[in-house]
Amino acid sequence: MATPSRRRIRPAVLPLAAFSVIALFPHAALACASCGCTLSSDWDNLGLGSSSGLKMDIRYDYLNQNQLRSGSSTISPGAASRISNNGDPQEVEKYTRNNYLTLGLDYSINPDWGVSLQLPYILRSHSTLGTASDGVTPGDGGGQYDSRTSSIGDLKLIGRYQGFTPEHNFGLMFGLKLPTGSHTDTAMSSDPGAPGPVPIDRGLQPGTGTTDAILGAYYMDTLNKDWDYFVQGIVQKALNSSDQYRPGDGANLNLGLRYMGNADFTPQIQLNVRRVLHDTGANADTVSTGGTLVYLSPGVTVPLSQQISVYGFVQLPVYQKVNGVQLAPRYTATLGMRYSF
Repeated sequence: MATPSRRRIRPAVLPLAAFSVIALFPHAALACASCGCTLSSDWDNLGLGSSSGLKMDIRYDYLNQNQLRSGSSTISPGAASRISNNGDPQEVEKYTRNNYLTLGLDYSINPDWGVSLQLPYILRSHSTLGTASDGVTPGDGGGQYDSRTSSIGDLKLIGRYQGFTPEHNFGLMFGLKLPTGSHTDTAMSSDPGAPGPVPIDRGLQPGTGTTDAILGAYYMDTLNKDWDYFVQGIVQKALNSSDQYRPGDGANLNLGLRYMGNADFTPQIQLNVRRVLHDTGANADTVSTGGTLVYLSPGVTVPLSQQISVYGFVQLPVYQKVNGVQLAPRYTATLGMRYSF
């Protein structure tokens, strides 16, 4: 175990990002399970003698879903177009490009209690061939469209208690995702048989329209004077439905290891596991949503001063099993900057 003085010094060089675990991340894409943003960068806020005070984090995440997958394998657009789901043709999506800019504020009231707020701004472009294509060319009446949206997403407010042990290295998280993001955005149809504005799929909206409960637990400790580790589990469940849509329940497990033996930078690596159930409701895609994802995420934090640090991660998929046919990313990238007041 590290000495108490060492624990108080460490947070000056670690990332913040206010409980962005997505599962605590913005709802991303029609196939929300394949969003991949399970990365946890809130190590600095949790346990190990966290001092009181306010921290601010600005984080950018890039997520390009441009690979069609079915089950645990890739699938060609042509093969996807020939799939029938209970008599209905499979939609063939081309891409969903997501850019998230997230403001995080974290306030530690004392070493036992803290609260975190996270508000994302989402820029998303999407293109689909609809349900009447051959995988290359859209067909009449398939509901094809191209969309581009930019607006705030759903706000998350998370409390934590970590007074169970003298080291403050075990804690519980509890909070809500609030429906601050729009779920009624429209796009222009590219179907010549049905021109004009059309609703964007609910899984692609900036918000879900629902209030979700968030509950989690974490444990942190030191292996020796140079190595730390953490384990974190989180579940998120919608408490209601909105306009005949309810996002699937999700659960995340994050395991992290970091090296503290260098004062100039702090390398770390995470294993991120995400499990999501199908979306439900008359306005949901009840076939091609949900799945199980496993990612390996190397990253580094660099302190610029006692108050400012920057961090970056690359998230690489090692296992992706999706329900139905979904777009999945080949990687995700994260950059962030944290300031301690």
